[in-house]
Amino acid sequence: MFGVVHLPTYLAGVALIVLLPGPNSLYVLSVAARRGVRAGYTAAAGVFCGDTVLMTLSAAGVASLLQANAVLFGIVKYAGAGYLTWLAIGMMRAARRMWRTRRERQPEETAEAAVATEERPYRRALVVSLFNPKAILFFVAFFVQFVDPGYAYPALSFVVLGAFAQVASVLYLSALIFGGTRLAAAFRRRKRLSATATSAAGVLFLGFAVKLSLAS
Repeated sequence: MFGVVHLPTYLAGVALIVLLPGPNSLYVLSVAARRGVRAGYTAAAGVFCGDTVLMTLSAAGVASLLQANAVLFGIVKYAGAGYLTWLAIGMMRAARRMWRTRRERQPEETAEAAVATEERPYRRALVVSLFNPKAILFFVAFFVQFVDPGYAYPALSFVVLGAFAQVASVLYLSALIFGGTRLAAAFRRRKRLSATATSAAGVLFLGFAVKLSLAS
């Protein structure tokens, strides 16, 4: 079908890949838990756009260029690790502010408005997605296994494979978003819980940054 081979195997692989935790899904969950469904889908849109760009670059052969050029790969890798580190520090600072003000009765609307002015979920999720050279290399290594080399329109094959991957991503991120909104009520009632969860997210993002910086 459209130059795609072994489709059931591909779908099983995509399901496993999407379910693996990563900075994109963790950020969407964090935004949904703190700001609700609408903000969660705003962040998810950034992930979808970032993944689409990566898939397009992979189909165009950019991943092979990164794989062959160690200097270029290093630039993208450390830029991505630096951005993830910056996000981790921001989360930890926010958690410290929550802990300091845990006994204050600040109006919920005022607190949410302050967060909204400081954070741009779409832009952050997009950058997190784009600065991920391992994802680019993975897409090209994974996709090519399911494209018929004899098919006359390989670009169409990549579009079909990418569409299946995006549908799986939409379903998974939607589950995270609605699960995150259930956590939101508990976070609003318990500032200690909110501060702890935000700190944990910051630590995980720092771990993602270290893992990315060690990628080869």
